[in-house]
Amino acid sequence: MDSVSTTAFTTPLNGPFMGPFIGRADELARLTQVLDRARAGEARAVLVAGDAGVGKTRVLAEAAGQAAAAGTTVVTGHCVDLGDVGLPYLPFTEILGVLAGDERFSGTLAAHPVVDRLIGQGGDGARDAGGRPQLFEGMAALLAGLTRGAPLLLVLEDLHWADQSSRDLLRFLLSRGVLGGAGSAGGAPGQRLAVFASYRADDLHRRHPLRPLLAELVRLPAVERLELRPMPDGEVARLVRSQRTAPVPAATIRRIVERAEGNAFYAEELLAATSETVSGAASAVPSGLADVLLSRFEQLTPTAQQVLRTAAVAGRRVEHDLLRDAVQLPEDELESALREAVGRQLLVAGGDSGGGAYSFRHALIREAVYADLLPGERVRLHRAFAHVLAGRGLPAECAAERAHHSRESHDLPDALAASLEAADHAARVRAPAEELRHLEAALDLWSAVPADARPDGFDTVTLTLRASAAAAHAGETHRAVSLTRAALARMGSDEDSELAARVRYTLAGNLMRIDSLTAAFTYSSEALAMIPADPPSLTWVWAASTHVMAARYVGDDETARDVARRALGIAEELGIPDARADLMISLVGLEGARRTTPEGRARLREARELARRAGNISIEMRALFNLSIGAYESGDLDECLTWLSDGLERAGRAGLLASPYPLEMRYLRSLVLYSLGQWDECVRAAESDAERLPAAGGYAIGPALAVALARGEQGAADRARALLDGPFDWMATLVAGILLTDAAVLRHDPEAAVEQVRTSVAALVDDAGTTPDVVVRLAALALAPVADAAVAARMAGDEEGVRRWSETGAELMGMARATAAEGEDGSPQGPEGRAWLARAEAEWSRGREEAEASEKTAAEERAAAWERAVEAFGYGDVYEQARCRLRFAEALVAAGRREEAAGQARAARDTAVRLGAAPLRTDVERLIRRARLAETSPVEGVPALTARENDVLLLLARGRTNRQIGEELFISGKTASVHVSNILAKLGAASRTEAVAIAYREGLVQAEPTASG
Repeated sequence: MDSVSTTAFTTPLNGPFMGPFIGRADELARLTQVLDRARAGEARAVLVAGDAGVGKTRVLAEAAGQAAAAGTTVVTGHCVDLGDVGLPYLPFTEILGVLAGDERFSGTLAAHPVVDRLIGQGGDGARDAGGRPQLFEGMAALLAGLTRGAPLLLVLEDLHWADQSSRDLLRFLLSRGVLGGAGSAGGAPGQRLAVFASYRADDLHRRHPLRPLLAELVRLPAVERLELRPMPDGEVARLVRSQRTAPVPAATIRRIVERAEGNAFYAEELLAATSETVSGAASAVPSGLADVLLSRFEQLTPTAQQVLRTAAVAGRRVEHDLLRDAVQLPEDELESALREAVGRQLLVAGGDSGGGAYSFRHALIREAVYADLLPGERVRLHRAFAHVLAGRGLPAECAAERAHHSRESHDLPDALAASLEAADHAARVRAPAEELRHLEAALDLWSAVPADARPDGFDTVTLTLRASAAAAHAGETHRAVSLTRAALARMGSDEDSELAARVRYTLAGNLMRIDSLTAAFTYSSEALAMIPADPPSLTWVWAASTHVMAARYVGDDETARDVARRALGIAEELGIPDARADLMISLVGLEGARRTTPEGRARLREARELARRAGNISIEMRALFNLSIGAYESGDLDECLTWLSDGLERAGRAGLLASPYPLEMRYLRSLVLYSLGQWDECVRAAESDAERLPAAGGYAIGPALAVALARGEQGAADRARALLDGPFDWMATLVAGILLTDAAVLRHDPEAAVEQVRTSVAALVDDAGTTPDVVVRLAALALAPVADAAVAARMAGDEEGVRRWSETGAELMGMARATAAEGEDGSPQGPEGRAWLARAEAEWSRGREEAEASEKTAAEERAAAWERAVEAFGYGDVYEQARCRLRFAEALVAAGRREEAAGQARAARDTAVRLGAAPLRTDVERLIRRARLAETSPVEGVPALTARENDVLLLLARGRTNRQIGEELFISGKTASVHVSNILAKLGAASRTEAVAIAYREGLVQAEPTASG
């Protein structure tokens, strides 16, 4: 018998796959483990289940690619839907046909007559029932023979379409053939075989012929089942971003993620149907996807189709009793139709209500069925549901449903009344986004409903003002401004002065949230002037409270202090505790006791308690935010996290997580996690937040983007730049400015870094000309490549370059010093600001010309400057401290203090490894090699690995594939494969898994701490 070449041989799975492999790490790891066991001689099989489009073929292709790269022969057979005309043994004949086409397998195939029988060269033996045992035994022997030359992976796709003969042959192979031999729990001994078979779980109705076989196979010791569930939202978002070279708008991603419900194919189809020029996904189901979704629906009986059409009008989920009353079918016919729809996996039965409920298996199925309705049919069915809901006297939470059906059936007076009921209910359950949606619907309907048909007690000004408050609570700040302006425009000359003042100070408050400070001050001044302070009134107090904040923002602290003191006295006189709390928060800082001082924090705690007792959650959030940021500015990150946890828990219970102060707290929480080096937790928090953030809150994921930048992830800078999309937002501009400046620093691009600093500062300076504290950080970051450029120009004798970069460095250093000396609110810099100033001074110590100092003295001064920077970041920013340690080590080398330099370099490298900060680690290791700072010898008995091999080994230990290793190290997958082979040879390992085990045992890699650690 010819020996089969160990060179990998593979037949393609369905594709092609243009983008990177996203998610499914756990599922891929399970398949990889099976492949490792199979290569060691333990035959195994995996039944891969999942809905159509969920990613079965992609994960199998990824596993097959890894197997082929490791020297495994990979052959794929496909089952095809041929209806009642099934071709016997179709996937196996495909497999044999492919093998027969390659001369490397000719000897093995020639020794087994089963080949001729199955591919039609041996008469009709394959169809002879009496010859089936010999055929099955022959196929098992052939597979065993193939595994003697090289490990073999057999992939069977779409098993739900398999013919009966193929199912029987598979049963034999897994139960008594190559996997069932010798009766061992681990499969046939010595058989280096793995079988991966995929099937669509959503195609398996109750009478599907594959069901009994699956039930039988999963009981076998060598067979396991792997279910691919819908992808998490964060992974779907990554998948969508990976499909386009240009950044995808956040609104588009959110809409696609919501509709795709974890299905990769649906997400790709929805993105493909989305216009490049329109923000947000197309509302209709793409025609090609609709055809796929409707194919199973069209197989139903007419009655079942009618029930599904009616259910689609109800929405994603419908109560049984509601559907029964709307469809008006006899109970037995309805139940029969529902049983058919459930059996075809179009509906899912379940529900806690008395009569139960039914849900569409996927939202897009419902959308496709609904879109297929005729216009008149759609109106008729909506009217039926509206009448059923109205006749039942259902509770308020059903008002939104009734409003929807009334609007779609053109009963506008009932739609208006129901929308207002739904808004009231949303307010009671603290759901501001839903309240806003219902109020806007009511405002849209208002003019279309005759005056005598409108509900009593409402007018458009108060409704619009209420909608603006809901928008603010939902985090839709620009929408809140637009609605308040609309309320102001709708006011007539006969409106009372109190309502006019309310509209103006509400508009001022909303304008402050979008940093339109001069306009806010103008409107708050008008509001305060409209109402006399005497006699004291509630409206005047709130107008005054708003004016105090506006005056502070435009730098008129004297006015703010005077009005605040007067208003606080009136609030105490009238007994308005939440207004007192708001004014007390404003006075912190105006009267000397800042939020970083114990006295200021005590006043904030008192204000928080007043607001809590008054039930004013918005002002309580303001107090909690100030307590959090005060702790952060003081360098007490643990206390900061405590206040943040308290504030976000309260905001969550109140449904206000998207409102302005909780949004800033969510950002601050991620920033603290980033600073403390809890990067995985920071990323998880951002992924959890990303899909729920309002458009104005995109900046909250900034720290997670900083992690991506520091880890060298491609596309991080583009995602940071996307924060600037849409209307101007001060926080988004600040966060993007930091990220994009650092991105230029990591690219060693001084021109881009300086330009980004100038652009950001110009955008962030407010109407009063106040420079924000972040300028110190921006300048310090940009000084790194500027100093590098100045040093390089000096070494090259480029006098013009030296002059240019020295002037630029002096400009940046001047900005940092001036900002640190003044501060945006006049207060001294806290630990973070002092650390960044120290970093700026240290960076500039490298770039400036030393007129008199000797080289030795200059080196010692630079080392001292970097030592101060390292110590300054000791308040809690572990990554920035590590970056400073690298520069400190460089300065120590120049000063001849090599032992200290080695210690600093090791500390920086340890932090970089723990954080996964690959660019920093590369820079540190370059210094260690260049300056010969390594002190440890290779582990005894283990050949020394090169620096690149050490990088590859670390990624191997993290479970990366060759392609992923190549992407992270910016090398080709083929080069990564060569490095892996070298590592296995040096360590004497037979597999990647064994190599990692040896590396851990010999201390070549260290176990990484958990995210919480």
